[in-house]
Amino acid sequence: MPYGKLKLLVIGHSKTDAAQLSDDFSRQGIQLTYQLANNLTDIHSSLDASCWDAIISEYAMPGVNTLQILAFLESRHLTTPLILYTSVTDEQTILQALRNGASDCVTKGHSMRLMLAINRELEHLDLKRRKRQADSHIYRMTYYDELTHLPKYNLFCEKATALLSDSNEASDVIAAACFIEINRLSQINNKYGHHIGNILVQELANRLSVFSDKTCILGRIEAGNFMFFKSGMTHAAEAQFFANQLLKLVATPFIINHLEFYVALNIGISLFPQDGDEIEVLLANAENVLTYTKKTWLNTYTFYIKEAGEASLQKSRIEQALQQGMDDKEFILHYQPVIDLETGKITGAEALVRWQHPELGLLSPDQFVSLAAESGAIIKIGKRVLHETCRQAKFWQDNGHGPSFITVNISAIELDQIQLIHHVAEALQVTGLEPARLELEINESTLMQDVDSSIRILNELREMGVRIVMDNFGVGYSSLHYLRHLPIDTIKIGQSLVQNIASKSDTSVIITAIITLGRDLGMQIRAEGIQTQIQLDFLQKNLCHHAQGFLFGAPVPAENLLPLVEQRKTGTFA
Repeated sequence: MPYGKLKLLVIGHSKTDAAQLSDDFSRQGIQLTYQLANNLTDIHSSLDASCWDAIISEYAMPGVNTLQILAFLESRHLTTPLILYTSVTDEQTILQALRNGASDCVTKGHSMRLMLAINRELEHLDLKRRKRQADSHIYRMTYYDELTHLPKYNLFCEKATALLSDSNEASDVIAAACFIEINRLSQINNKYGHHIGNILVQELANRLSVFSDKTCILGRIEAGNFMFFKSGMTHAAEAQFFANQLLKLVATPFIINHLEFYVALNIGISLFPQDGDEIEVLLANAENVLTYTKKTWLNTYTFYIKEAGEASLQKSRIEQALQQGMDDKEFILHYQPVIDLETGKITGAEALVRWQHPELGLLSPDQFVSLAAESGAIIKIGKRVLHETCRQAKFWQDNGHGPSFITVNISAIELDQIQLIHHVAEALQVTGLEPARLELEINESTLMQDVDSSIRILNELREMGVRIVMDNFGVGYSSLHYLRHLPIDTIKIGQSLVQNIASKSDTSVIITAIITLGRDLGMQIRAEGIQTQIQLDFLQKNLCHHAQGFLFGAPVPAENLLPLVEQRKTGTFA
């Protein structure tokens, strides 16, 4: 047994019985510390005075029975497992105790079975503790900025929306959303290192926090970008005065490691209700102001104006470029191997789109996918990627080589389209690919936007035989509650968690909990972003099924994947 020392409260047993238990436990290498309690007063005082690993109780004794003890534990919110160690054999009596919270029942005299029952309950409590820690960490990671401890975007919007609802009740009240950007932060990072830049961001956050109160919320988005929401004003001049107060905060230099840093702030401001009645819209408008003014305006603020002809023109140009790219077949696919961590072989591949731009060269998804999503071109790109991936997978299938399955990413916009089911069915029918060889990968946050709709769509896809992968698991929070309801075949641990395996102990606890949870639910577990042997060793040790990352190889064209498959048939990770 893994628990070498145990501290037990023994209720309703004689000194001889307790001594015998101590001897039996000792022979198994367990050091037992115990206290006897044989009446209600002693039981209450023992529970109040000390913490116990477990409670071992006879069913009944003079003046008290197990049901009264269980009721007391519940009233004090104590989670200490109570195990009946009794000579009582009446089934109804035992069932009543179990229904009221007893953890187990062991026939008196069977000390080995009692040890196993205690061990199981302690392991269960430890798992629940680690899950609570993991849930708490995921919540903090999701909603609070690690560097400044300020609310992230989602929590900021939630708090600001509550203030907006109050503002809606008063017709003469206005509010302001401020998007704040530190000028020259990237230059400071490049010259002095990100450590200095991070300290600067923290100190600015401390200065900005002086204005935070019940009517004024501060949050951080990323890098040197902050957001303020101030309500309870009656005139735009008050927002102007507030912005001037913010600018004064950086008039005094920041002293870091005996160096003086002078920075400027660029502030975009949008007003409620004239510039929008939702916080997301107000923030977007405030940020858009900076897009077109920050190169000419330094250490000042600019109010949002609705005339955004230049922005519309730029969006039109992007749409035209993306459309031209599709017509000229400039979008190509690379494939990243998915490794079976038990055999070391390539078992699958993820299709990743690239834009072979005639002027800018080969562009990665982060350089154009968000623009494609904004313009709506992502739907046509996604359809083309789906068909080409299925065609390639069918070719591998017919020739008896290549990965056994292929994974295609589905964006939030595609998931929201009623044509998605039709596009998938059409791709499978046209190419003749077996549905079981196709995986559709969808980001956790996308699935959580409308859980009921996601469940309906995923069920239709799975009825076709297609497998579903939830990407970036562990970053969001709400999915932990809904996971058992979602028709998911594989959960994919996000790269941000994998990268911290060696450096942050709580991250390893989270990943272990995710793997255990997924396996308990009968799901495959996949980790992405594997870059080091330490990360690989940890995932193998904890029985993760699949992995992908640059440790095994970068995404490659289809013709370059087959040599990797052959090379991996040895099952080695060298």
